[in-house]
Amino acid sequence: MPDVHARLAELGITLPPVVRPLAAYVPAVRSGGHVYVSGQLPFVDGALPATGKVGADVSPEQAKELAAHCAVNALAAIDDLVGLAAVVKIVKVTGFVASAPGFTGQPGVINGASELFGEVFGEAGRHARSAVGVAELPLDTPVEVEVIAEVA
Repeated sequence: MPDVHARLAELGITLPPVVRPLAAYVPAVRSGGHVYVSGQLPFVDGALPATGKVGADVSPEQAKELAAHCAVNALAAIDDLVGLAAVVKIVKVTGFVASAPGFTGQPGVINGASELFGEVFGEAGRHARSAVGVAELPLDTPVEVEVIAEVA
């Protein structure tokens, strides 16, 4: 696999500091050959760029960008724990979308995270996935993404 940090630089992505947990958990934990990343919110420079429901307060396009921010924050958590060079494969992504009544575009929103992992890791970034609509998310964030990565 190519140098992941070089690939991030090519994409113009700088990993932020790991987002501090909002409650009693850790950002990521390794168990055997996998890293489990806690749900990541789309914090940018310590703040949420948008709040509210997708399909009402937040457009699906904006929510897709926010999902990509969640993915970057997940990469920061993995890098902090084991280093991105240890990633063999992104195995599973679960995305949660705070959805307005009638909004059914959750898969398109979570594509923001999935596409980012593909751009960064190539074939190793292709993964299994769930995209779930929910009534509310922490801090009124529109999206949350959790990740399972296989590591060496």
